[in-house]
Amino acid sequence: MSELQQLSASLEDYIETIYHIIAEKQVARGKDIAQRLSVSGASVTEALRALSRRGLINYAPYEVVTLTEEGRQVAEDVVRRHNSLKQFFTDVLAIDVSLAEEAACKIEHTAPPEIIKRMVDFINFLEVCPRGGKDLIAGFANFCQQGQTAENCLNCISQCMQGQINEQVD
Repeated sequence: MSELQQLSASLEDYIETIYHIIAEKQVARGKDIAQRLSVSGASVTEALRALSRRGLINYAPYEVVTLTEEGRQVAEDVVRRHNSLKQFFTDVLAIDVSLAEEAACKIEHTAPPEIIKRMVDFINFLEVCPRGGKDLIAGFANFCQQGQTAENCLNCISQCMQGQINEQVD
């Protein structure tokens, strides 16, 4: 995203909403955006003018709203950050989906891209690492819910090691 396209959290919410509405309906209308964001029509008009000035949307009063190519790229970046954060919160930290959604909405605007990339890399690592994998993630989720591990750690480690040996033999 170019320096010109540094958007406020509010404008990022608008472009993300426009992106989702277009995915559902092919075009967005001001009233759809206002309804989805629970804001006034005047607020939508102001945001649409700002996004249009930045070349991110095609907008004319009383017409449908579409994304420019750059606007689509910006929106996809916001959506990617949002989804990555939500996945990290639910899959790794075992956070309830609704709370993860709320947190992702707040953090997506401020987390540096390097942090989000590292979180995605961590998820990918956990899923393939023979020392943990999906069992480790599930174990952590269980720990968060129960306040303790499902079994003693030595037994868990021996089961993991046995599973690795079985995979190598197969």
